[in-house]
Amino acid sequence: MLSVRRAALNTLIAVFEDGAYTNLALKEAADAVQKSDVPYLYALVNETIAKASYLDYVFSHYAKRQKRAVRNLLRMAGTELLFLGKPAHAVIHEAVDLCREIGKKDSAALVNALLRRLDRERGTLPALPNDPVERLSVYYGVPAFLVSEWLDAYGEAETEALLSRPPLNTVVRAQYPFTTAELQAALPVEADVCRLDPNGLMLRSGFDLTHEPLFTDGRLAVQGEGAMLICRALGDVKGKTILDACAAPGGKTAYLASLSENTAKLTAWELHPHRKALIEATLARLHVNAAVECRDATVNDPALSESFDAVLLDVPCSGFGLLREKPDVRLNKTDGTVEALVRTQDAILSACAPYVKPQGVLVYATCTISKRENGDRVQAFLSTHPMFTLLEERQLLPTRDGTDGFYYAKLIRS
Repeated sequence: MLSVRRAALNTLIAVFEDGAYTNLALKEAADAVQKSDVPYLYALVNETIAKASYLDYVFSHYAKRQKRAVRNLLRMAGTELLFLGKPAHAVIHEAVDLCREIGKKDSAALVNALLRRLDRERGTLPALPNDPVERLSVYYGVPAFLVSEWLDAYGEAETEALLSRPPLNTVVRAQYPFTTAELQAALPVEADVCRLDPNGLMLRSGFDLTHEPLFTDGRLAVQGEGAMLICRALGDVKGKTILDACAAPGGKTAYLASLSENTAKLTAWELHPHRKALIEATLARLHVNAAVECRDATVNDPALSESFDAVLLDVPCSGFGLLREKPDVRLNKTDGTVEALVRTQDAILSACAPYVKPQGVLVYATCTISKRENGDRVQAFLSTHPMFTLLEERQLLPTRDGTDGFYYAKLIRS
């Protein structure tokens, strides 16, 4: 077994240096620590990723360069000192030991000195830039282009509220034929009915979901309220033919089955085989029948023209509506990244729109807060597809709606 800090450091190195997905790296790391240490492992890794940019900024005032492994060690220990309230003597002592353990003994004295200075000067740390775009970008580790867009749309106070809000409590729901009332009574912890979708239950505290019989038996699904509302936007889905064209990992397909009381004829697409396998595993656990296929949603299939009563397009996006739930969303995003996503989003809309029957519904959705990826895409689509009419459009904000930052637009084909 590894110590929780060693496992966390290994995970951070994998994420920052090797481009690993945080959720996958954490699952692997969790198997290497004591079960009782797993919650802190997750908290330490996620908070360090969220605070890495700011800590890099602070340490750059103390020392110009650090080796990559040492830099991640400083980020982790700095997070414990400044944001997780851990005792300085324990954090610094173990950080120095870890530095030696990973073969960087020549840097141990530097790590000790920098962390002691950080602890000693925590009330007088280097001032952040005065410019609000630079300040928020540095402190929250998000791209400057995103900060600028949010400032224009929401102002400085709400932008900072969006960036600083804590992670939301876990939301679960019942899978038909199990009911919300039955689930609420059967849960091992207290839960409150969600405000926007009464099928959602927000847990007041956590528990080991993956080993809970309600989960393993397929009566419980973990799903945020924003994702649930996207499915709700399709309207009455009972008995309908429905395409979920970007379906992995399958949660929305399963919720559509629940909403239809298992009467909808569901088709789920995914581009990548390993993600198709995720859909199949999700649907199998939840006892949902659907045709799951490996398909590229950007390529139109004329044989499917006017085949579906409803089409759901939860398209690939920048994911900026999930900053606190998925801290690594903020890493390696550029303006060019978003422009590439925009091209994919336009292609999916154009390719899949013909699949909607006359009087059928098309829902375009993302899990981001980005005018370029949301409203601008819908307006561009409508300008070239006059047979569609916008019925409803909504940007969900954590600060206003208590959900993740999802967006959806509901269109009808005339």
